[in-house]
Amino acid sequence: MKRSSCIFIALALMLIPSLLRSQEGYREVTASGTHQLTLAIDVPRRLGGNDSAQVIRDTAEVLQFDMTLAGPFTVAAPPAAATASGIRTGEFDFAPWRSAGVDLLVKSGYTVSGDNVTVEFRLYNVNQARELLAKRYSGRQSDLRRMAHTFSDDIMENLTGQRSPFTGKIAFVSNRTGNKELFLMDYDGHNVQQLTKNRSINLNPDFSPTGREIIFTSYRQKNPDLYRRELFTGAEARVSSQKGINATGSWSPDGKRIALTLSKDGNSEIYTISRDGRDTQRLTNNSAIDVSPAWSPDGRQIAFVSDRLGKPQVFIMNADGSGVRRLTTSGSYNVSPRWSPKGDRIVYCRQEGGFQIYAINPDGSNDTRLTTSGSNEHPRWAPDGRFITFSSTRDGGESVYVMRADGSGQTRISEGKGKNSHPTWSPRW
Repeated sequence: MKRSSCIFIALALMLIPSLLRSQEGYREVTASGTHQLTLAIDVPRRLGGNDSAQVIRDTAEVLQFDMTLAGPFTVAAPPAAATASGIRTGEFDFAPWRSAGVDLLVKSGYTVSGDNVTVEFRLYNVNQARELLAKRYSGRQSDLRRMAHTFSDDIMENLTGQRSPFTGKIAFVSNRTGNKELFLMDYDGHNVQQLTKNRSINLNPDFSPTGREIIFTSYRQKNPDLYRRELFTGAEARVSSQKGINATGSWSPDGKRIALTLSKDGNSEIYTISRDGRDTQRLTNNSAIDVSPAWSPDGRQIAFVSDRLGKPQVFIMNADGSGVRRLTTSGSYNVSPRWSPKGDRIVYCRQEGGFQIYAINPDGSNDTRLTTSGSNEHPRWAPDGRFITFSSTRDGGESVYVMRADGSGQTRISEGKGKNSHPTWSPRW
């Protein structure tokens, strides 16, 4: 896969301090309560060059999708009284927006010259008639959606103090070509690219901490072996090819080791290996089936699945295999744990007819169901811990979805034929 075109980002204006970043405003934006801020997205305006319906459509579509999923405010359409106008302070009237109950306003404008586009974004506090944020991005028109996602990240950082993952990618498995191959797409389902073309079964992709590599299990050599792939060059290496399964690989937070399941000694156990497949260290050692390791964000603990008590349950152990303790106590079949980036929650799947996604604290408290429709599997966190991607059968097939960490805002993102599953969210690019 070729490296994406670079986007040259120039700060148009210095950021203006926002009252929303005060302690009181910060709580208002990010906490649930009786008052929810309303954000409106105005129609992008042409600032120069050629008209472009595609630039207008794509810019508005990206901002609408991102801000709706973000969730700390209601996203509203422009009021009828808001006439076509400029995007800078003094070029438009705040009154129609204020009368419509809008608290935050996103204005944008574009200039198209051949295949190049420059987009200028501005965020306003309507009630105070103040500009909060202004940025300008330049690149090719194929970079347009990424520019808009970048400004969405900027908005969330300005309002909450934490950058969002909207410029990230999601790797997933799809059989749309007739085989289970790995694909990559923007987090909102656009710009799908096929990664593997080995006409075999490829499963369980996991991004390295840098986001430049993934590991996955492939049957291309008839055995389920673990591979590492560089995303920008496409170079691949087989890093574990022990007899039996080499599966459910998971990168350590520092990228130096990989936890995985091996069955080379007869049953499935948890091991770690170095990134080049050497220095194998066994962590579990019993007659039970132990699978699906997942590192804590500090690298000190590993969650995994074991049937040592009769049915699959989620356990936690120290990274050296000591101190094993049971995490899940409800339900008779719990699998696929994944630790949140902040270390405060673990998502997993519970079999209840099909599968449903739950989230639980690492001490076993606050066990909460997040999904209800269809069968839902393979939950993976966004790098900011505020969103989760997963696969679901609720629409008849199997598709990739995203949702907020509390289970709200569940939205299908994968399109096209075939079954789409095993999604995993990249670190920020």
